[in-house]
Amino acid sequence: MAELATIARPYAEALFKATSSDLNGAAVWVDALKAIANNAQLQELAENPNFTSAQVFGLFENISAGAQVALPEMAKNFLRTVIENGRLNALPEIAEQFRVLKNAQSGSADAVVYSAFAIDSAALADLAVTLEKRFARKLNVSVELQPELIGGIRVVVGDEVLDSSVKARLEQMKMALTA
Repeated sequence: MAELATIARPYAEALFKATSSDLNGAAVWVDALKAIANNAQLQELAENPNFTSAQVFGLFENISAGAQVALPEMAKNFLRTVIENGRLNALPEIAEQFRVLKNAQSGSADAVVYSAFAIDSAALADLAVTLEKRFARKLNVSVELQPELIGGIRVVVGDEVLDSSVKARLEQMKMALTA
């Protein structure tokens, strides 16, 4: 995927510079565009030579309106540019790189907490405080359910992983017993 990252970098940097006055607002619509662009059927349609870039853009607008996501004029212009340049497949990577730039500027990082069970908001707030101390930075915490963990949590912050799940402990015990 290095090629996609190379394609996405200039778009993400230009978007970051253009939206520097409202990075949080831009992050909302960038994430919405990423979610829409991740649809495999939409990607196939965009690559179909029978559809024009205006038709693909119109489809994006309809989907975002149906999802009740208002796209500001800057988002529409950005989306038109990406579609006209045939880079719709790079939009998810553009969104990821934009998020990295935004986090670097604010001194924070994204943290994904994988849990076997749902975590209530009070427990998540306590966990976020503990993780911020552990990773020594402000974290934007999100939770994803993974029942196969059996219990405990697995936290991913960038390329760092903190795994205290039951599954990981069982794997450690298995390795110790077979060694």
